[in-house]
Amino acid sequence: MKRPGPVRWLHYVYGGRLPEAYREWVLHDATAKTWVLRFAFRIFAEALPWLVAAYLVLTLLTPLPVPVVLLALLLSLLLSLFLTVTSADELAEVRLTKHGFPPGTGKAVRKRRGGASTWP
Repeated sequence: MKRPGPVRWLHYVYGGRLPEAYREWVLHDATAKTWVLRFAFRIFAEALPWLVAAYLVLTLLTPLPVPVVLLALLLSLLLSLFLTVTSADELAEVRLTKHGFPPGTGKAVRKRRGGASTWP
């Protein structure tokens, strides 16, 4: 199974379509036993640049104490994770469809492998 390098993986994280050579990896990514953790890690990787930018803006341009800024950013990350992970099953299906798989492939493969078909 061919895995994408860092640049292609970032493209994938931000919603890009990988070349056909990575099709098997995309299916694995959306159906492995750890698919929800992989999904959450992608959300974290996607949010990290925005969190860093928000930290810099809030600490440099406002009189807010650093602990307050960090707490606010942590809460925003947790809310983002909650809102996206609760839709992870549907979002994984969209990603698989974008890569040429028929709708419902992820749920069917996870069910066949004995994993949970939906999350949470």
